Amino acid sequence: MPPDTFSTAPITDALRPLLPDLSVGALLGFATGLALKKVGRVALIALGLLFIAVQLLASFDLLTVNWPRVQALADPWLRQGGELGGAWLARVLTANLPFAGAFTAGLLVGLRARR
Repeated sequence: MPPDTFSTAPITDALRPLLPDLSVGALLGFATGLALKKVGRVALIALGLLFIAVQLLASFDLLTVNWPRVQALADPWLRQGGELGGAWLARVLTANLPFAGAFTAGLLVGLRARR
């Protein structure tokens, strides 16, 4: 076999025009992942503070909470959100993106980032 049979020049020539899209997609995905992580953290803090406020008011007998009713109302909503939420978010975030693969990889890296 001639040595140029395994040449990577055609592959690199084919990928060169895609590199800007891949870079932009990965960068935007990473930024989106970090943003989702921060917004999720703020939402959970707000939910925790709301729970503390409700429990504080309940401890002073200013408020009575029917927790079984709250759970009955929240369970179907949370179950449906857990099953459909991820698919909906992925569909919304990657709509009309020519670089959805790079975006998704960047998103996952952003969600896993330490900060």
